[in-house]
Amino acid sequence: MTTVIKNGQLYLAGHIVNGDLLLENGKIAAIGKDLTAEQVIDATDKLVTPGLIDLHVHYRDPGQTEKENVRTGSLAAAHGGFTTVGAMPNVVPVPNTPELLQQMVANNHQNGLVHILQYGPITVNETGDQLPDYAGLKMAGAFALSNDGKGVQNAQTMYLAMQQARVQNLIIAQHAQDDALFNLGVINAGAKAQEFSVRPISELAETTQIARDLLLAQKTGVHYHVCHVSTKTSVELIRQAKQSGINVTCEVTPHHLLLNETDIMRDDSNYKMNPPLRSQADQAALINGLKDGTIDMIATDHAPHTAQDKAGGFKRAAFGITGSEAAFSQLYTHLVKPGILSLFQLIDLFTNKPAQAFNLPHAGTIEIGEPADLAIFDLKHSSKLQVEDYLSKGRNTPFTGDQVFGQTAMTLVDGKIVYQRKGN
Repeated sequence: MTTVIKNGQLYLAGHIVNGDLLLENGKIAAIGKDLTAEQVIDATDKLVTPGLIDLHVHYRDPGQTEKENVRTGSLAAAHGGFTTVGAMPNVVPVPNTPELLQQMVANNHQNGLVHILQYGPITVNETGDQLPDYAGLKMAGAFALSNDGKGVQNAQTMYLAMQQARVQNLIIAQHAQDDALFNLGVINAGAKAQEFSVRPISELAETTQIARDLLLAQKTGVHYHVCHVSTKTSVELIRQAKQSGINVTCEVTPHHLLLNETDIMRDDSNYKMNPPLRSQADQAALINGLKDGTIDMIATDHAPHTAQDKAGGFKRAAFGITGSEAAFSQLYTHLVKPGILSLFQLIDLFTNKPAQAFNLPHAGTIEIGEPADLAIFDLKHSSKLQVEDYLSKGRNTPFTGDQVFGQTAMTLVDGKIVYQRKGN
């Protein structure tokens, strides 16, 4: 069956034009006006973009499926307009072997509604100094390596990992965290940590490990990617490294762009994430890093938890918030509408930029012959973020109740509708 998306505001290579998209056999068959097909999707007054890309999600599958699974996680992604995601390997068991990773890839394909790229671990069980078989993991389907949730503590281990990853042309995506400097902290070192009498997290826990790793990346030539940068110093280090020719990319989360520690008004674990919300100066530096290209992409770090996991306030609750379902609408509402970022910049940071950085040739663009992975957004009308609309198992977000523009009207993967908002 052929499908035409009619009268949309199409985002095409940095421009927005009014027109139609013809979809056939899961691909974009034509771009133009007055196109016809068996099925018609009316996109009048709506923005049509390439499907968004989120290279940092946690689907908890296998082993923690009370929090999330591939099906619910990919439903949440589709709800947010994402058609390609990168799933972290901090599951039970960690996919240390090609066989385990292959099982995850098969489950992703069988139960996922979007394209799910699978990370392999940097070290066995994401702890210690033993490296898994990178060649085998790549053959089994690993597209990159990460210990997300944990930093690689030993410099020699990271050095060897980078050398071997370089041979296999695999990206090292690092959760930069020196555990000794992290010191069992729960929120950023500052006035709020004092106010709530909780252990502080020094920015040095992040920045010292980034500094170490940048020097190792310079020596090895590996593509080093920094997950969820959160500090002004981190941005400065990465900016200098790029100017020096080091092969480094990085990401920032929506919550670090939209919030800082002064937004924490009470002991509410929905504001507990790792890295923590930092200072207003850090938040401003992250936004500036997006503007000048130091920060390559936005990634949600979607981290669903059960209500029990998030109970007990800052001292006892798990780190992490959900992010897939409202990332685009939140950022459109609070960064694009006030003129902090342009609409083109925001779309690019969710599509073309991550596709380029991670060499994903068939994602992040609307072109004839490419997969019909598309998102349709309603920029005209506002609506409230409500728990009953969430498709993730996780409800752990401080953004519930916010009024936003730019909610997803429809998401298509390989030309098939995988999410459609009620009333559309």
